[in-house]
Amino acid sequence: MNKKLLGYLYVIITMSAWGSTYVVSKFILGSVPPFTLLLLRYLVAAAVLYVIMIKKGLSKIECQDYKYIFIIGFVGYFIGVGAQFVGTQLSNASMASLINSTNPIFIVLFAVPILKEKVTISKVISIIAAMIGAYIIIGGVQGESMLIGIIACIIAVSMWSLMSVVSKRATEKYNALTVTTYSIIVAICFTFPVSIYELITVPNIRLLEPAVILSALYLGIICTALAFVLWSKSLSMMEAGICSLFYPVQPMVSVLLGWLLLNEKMNMSFFVGAALIIAGVMFSILGGKKEKLSEEIPIE
Repeated sequence: MNKKLLGYLYVIITMSAWGSTYVVSKFILGSVPPFTLLLLRYLVAAAVLYVIMIKKGLSKIECQDYKYIFIIGFVGYFIGVGAQFVGTQLSNASMASLINSTNPIFIVLFAVPILKEKVTISKVISIIAAMIGAYIIIGGVQGESMLIGIIACIIAVSMWSLMSVVSKRATEKYNALTVTTYSIIVAICFTFPVSIYELITVPNIRLLEPAVILSALYLGIICTALAFVLWSKSLSMMEAGICSLFYPVQPMVSVLLGWLLLNEKMNMSFFVGAALIIAGVMFSILGGKKEKLSEEIPIE
């Protein structure tokens, strides 16, 4: 398979897995506080990834590159994902999903100064189309949401975007599996004390319920181990700005799974928004090909 097409496949699988996170988290956050859920998710993912990494005999991170691993683990996996869970808990899944769909804007803003990527017309048009599509799917923000939840969601999206740009630089030198594994271990070190605090102070935590255990396994294996590796591989194969254009697929998947699993209603806005998201992504792909051809063909 063509390398770029494989990159598109990886990022679509990643976004679909992350889209399901909102539905699964909706079940667990009523029984387990956010950073304890995050710790469970990372412990499962780290165990799976470390075993795979050892079997593959992948190289270790050099000392001078630990700064990238720290930024990815602390900024992205700890602050970014932790803030996402907090935002989902304090506001609502629709708000968190809508704000998360602004990732393309933040990633492009970070990628331009750090990675020296170009802002092209196709990227701008794709971002606008995808953002409008995501907003239509969510249906806007209905009802009052807690300000702290909204702030947490904004922190989450900005921190994850910064991490994604740094991750691209790291995966240019190291295997995506290695970067992801070491970064998750960093995140565990910061998540553990916060989880201990939650376990001491939050009442009625139900860690041993079968639904909680199964959901934690799903979040750890599919939404973290698999998705984080595929996201890192996507960043190593394509521009961060192109990868970011697929972020609005998440709310589309969230609403679809909510309809299938939670009996939530789907209306015409879903189909209109989905069409805009798909159109935005396709325009980015086709526009990127045309721009590449124009650079390769000399003008006489």
